[in-house]
This record gives sequence, C-alpha cells and structure tokens, in this order.
Amino acid sequence: MCQLLGMNCNVPTDICFSFEGFAKRGGETDEHKDGWGIAFFEGKGCRTFMDVQPSAESVVSELVKQYPIHSMNVIAHIRKASVGAVQLENTHPFSRELWGEYWVFAHNGDLFGYDPVFTGCFRPVGTTDSERAFCAILEHLRARFPERPPIEAICGAIREKAREIAKEGTFNFLLSNGEILIAHCSTDLHYLIRQHPFDTAMLKDLDVTVDFQQVTTPQDRVAVIATEPLTENEAWIQIEPGQCMVFRNGAVAECYKD
Repeated sequence: MCQLLGMNCNVPTDICFSFEGFAKRGGETDEHKDGWGIAFFEGKGCRTFMDVQPSAESVVSELVKQYPIHSMNVIAHIRKASVGAVQLENTHPFSRELWGEYWVFAHNGDLFGYDPVFTGCFRPVGTTDSERAFCAILEHLRARFPERPPIEAICGAIREKAREIAKEGTFNFLLSNGEILIAHCSTDLHYLIRQHPFDTAMLKDLDVTVDFQQVTTPQDRVAVIATEPLTENEAWIQIEPGQCMVFRNGAVAECYKD
C-alpha cells in the first residue's frame, strides 16, 4: 500500500525534516517506488510537486528537501500502485477547486470496484480509485452546499461521505483546503503534536536528528500525521480505525468515531 504524510501548523513551517525521512521510504527503506507527490498551501495558493520516479531517487524530491517552503498545511504521498498505471495523472496528491479555494487529497488503501457515476463538474483525470473517491467527496459537498457553509458543516458532510466510501475497502486519507487538515483512518495512521517545550527528534529512516528548540518559538505548534511513525523517540499516537480527525492550527480540533 501507499503511505501518507501530513502537516498542520499554527504558523508557516517547513516540512523538510519529516519529508527527508518519508522520502527514503519511496524505494530505499521501503517499497513505495511508483511515484510521489507533495502539496503546500501558501495563502490561497497551492504549490504542488509530483514525479513518477521513486522519491528516494527523484531529482524533484531533492529539490523539495533543499527548499524550505513554509506552509501551515502540507500533504505528501508515496505510491505503491495497485489501481491505475504508474503515470503522472495517477500520482497523489490530487487537487481541485471548490467554492473558490483549493482542496488537496491523498489516499492510502484499495477501493476495488469503486466506480461511482459522476454527473457534476468533478471528474477523474486518471484511473485510480483514489481520485474517484476524491471527486465523489467534492461532488457530495457541492450538491449539499451550493455556497460555502461554515467549516463545521463541511467536516460533517465529509465524514458522512467518508463513512459511505470506506465500506468499499480501505480508506485512509488526508484532505485539506489550507484551513484545516482532515485525517480519516481505516487501518494505519498515526499523529503527534510538537509544541513547547520542544525536544530533539531522530528519524527512523535516516541518520538525522534535529533539536526543535533551536528552530522554533514557544508559541509554535505543529501536528504531523503519517501512515507509520517517522521518528524513533517521539510519542506517536495511533488513530483508531473508523476515526476521522480534524486538525487546525497545529492541534486536534475535532475527533469522531464511526
């Protein structure tokens, strides 16, 4: 299966440390070598990098590691293809516009046979079950709310659709509009909150250590979400199957269990 990485913060933060270890899993320390992608929200804009090469070998991946883009919401994905060929259009994360804002989505799992009929303006470009699920969520939101409602109503509608889609298979996903980051767990997903007093963290996949006291302020708060824990010495929390969590400003804003 694929792996996910997300970050949600209360101040613009770079993801270089986490991404450096995560990228190694794309063909070096793990088998996820069928492409990768990462999306950074910057204000109302969204900067996306993708490649069909393994992230452990990709020149584009090296660029991202060396370019400390500061963002409050980031979603990354490394792919092990199960549905859809190894092509750029099948590479996560996927993005679409809804209500004048970007939405970004990445999925880990299989939804074999999931083939909804699309009648609205959201259609898959590639051939993955993941992109079909993303379009189905957005079509559900647009049909329910012609105009953008409060974020709480959006989250409720997303949970409702996620519960329906999850019946078709394994549906671990990250979804963000740049304001919040939603994490839905079917099987494997973990998170941690880094905040004052900060400590030192050591990557699992690479011999790299960082002392966050040296690169943060006492007001900073960062939530990191990953399929599997990225560090050896931090207290990662496993999200329960069926849970849907909403992260905002680097903290857990809501948590629901199906």
